[in-house]
Amino acid sequence: MANPTRWVTDTGPEHSQWYVDRFRRLAAEGADLAGEARLLDAMVPRHARVLDAGCGAGRVGAALHAQGHTVVGVDADPVLIEAAGIDHPGPRWLVGDLAELDLAAAGEPEPFDAAVLAGNVMAFVAPGTERRVLGRVAAHVRPDGAVVVGFGTDRGYRLTDFDADAVAAGLRLEHRFATWDLRPWRDDADFAVTVLRRPT
Repeated sequence: MANPTRWVTDTGPEHSQWYVDRFRRLAAEGADLAGEARLLDAMVPRHARVLDAGCGAGRVGAALHAQGHTVVGVDADPVLIEAAGIDHPGPRWLVGDLAELDLAAAGEPEPFDAAVLAGNVMAFVAPGTERRVLGRVAAHVRPDGAVVVGFGTDRGYRLTDFDADAVAAGLRLEHRFATWDLRPWRDDADFAVTVLRRPT
């Protein structure tokens, strides 16, 4: 991987499997793991194409697929992608570096109606690649398509930096919320869900 992510450099070698096991356990217990997907589903037309960027073990993309959307998920961690393929057949799951994202080369040339970066993805990408990640994701979304990003405000990636990176990536800020279920944004919120739009 050209750009080692914080997911790799800041966690131990067993972390990925721990993460897979944790969400398998939560799913078996009946936990609600589809909140992010419900928001995306409300934003896109039926049978939309959705890019799950930093898809992890596939819970968001799987929920969107269950609603009839065509989903391509990309993550840098092969352990998570393997788990996504086992647990959630249907979407296409790919190992890839979001900072170098080129899905046309992987046989996915058609643009996406929306992209989602859930689960603190932007806080885990390789340091210094945040702007490039947003730019590469935006390049895969059709004009007027949405890029929806959620991450903890205490994760080291400042919202002011994120906003500047989004503008530099050619995106405009449309909405910001404090949760995936659209609680109003407030300056002391510990989480931010931002809806960005690619201009027409």
